Amino acid sequence: MPEGPEIQLAADAVAEAIAGRPTTAVSFAFDQLKKYEEKLTGVVVTAVQARGKAMLTRFANGYNIYSHNQLYGKWMVHDAYDFPDTNRQLRLAIHNEEKSALLYSASDIAVLRDGELDSHPFLSKLGPDLLDASVTIPQVAARFAADEFRRRRLTTLLLDQGFLAGLGNYLRSEVLFVARVHPSLRPMDCSEAQIEALAEAAVSLTRQSYQTKGITNDLALAKKLKAEGQSYREYRFWVFDRDGRPCYNCGTPIIKDSIGGRRLYYCPACQAK
Repeated sequence: MPEGPEIQLAADAVAEAIAGRPTTAVSFAFDQLKKYEEKLTGVVVTAVQARGKAMLTRFANGYNIYSHNQLYGKWMVHDAYDFPDTNRQLRLAIHNEEKSALLYSASDIAVLRDGELDSHPFLSKLGPDLLDASVTIPQVAARFAADEFRRRRLTTLLLDQGFLAGLGNYLRSEVLFVARVHPSLRPMDCSEAQIEALAEAAVSLTRQSYQTKGITNDLALAKKLKAEGQSYREYRFWVFDRDGRPCYNCGTPIIKDSIGGRRLYYCPACQAK
């Protein structure tokens, strides 16, 4: 599933293609949304915004298209009405005279008026968005220490969009590793220094991943590994998807675990209890 950085990158690409321009056509795959096609055609797209793992396409007439990529959704941007050769199912198409923004395979799509955004079941429950420049490390640290979160296991807490918006499976493993915190712990089990490290890692790694299109590893190390001929998959992460390989910090083999059907990776030495 795309995480916050990937959705923000997709929003940037879609915004570049359609923001500030009137649509020439909007089409939905789902029958219950087709009534909005006429309402959104010929209307200027004012903004395309990421909200955690969701996206809002905003229109000048007060309508918004909410979309969530879920596991398989994918945005593609092409020249106007130039549809790619793909086996994916087209769910949403937004066209203007120059470009087409196409959403494939996603099933969570809705049309909302401006006044309905705050009551939407997903949007209304989002925690602070880690890609929002106004969100600070002390604010995030306070979330870890809050009564509603401090007793929950970090491995589930870090995937809860109501806790922090934008974190997902690869960022969970990377945040825990960079903070040197064992996956079995809860915030209440952690020292103040560990809470600070978790908050700093959550903010910095999410923003670094967005800025570098997915790299959460130390950037100098990633550059060195790339120069040595290592693949993107190998130099991208500290621990995620690197089970059995040596930890870049201490050389101990990385361990892979599965919690709730989601992969988790950690270094048993660097992240000792």
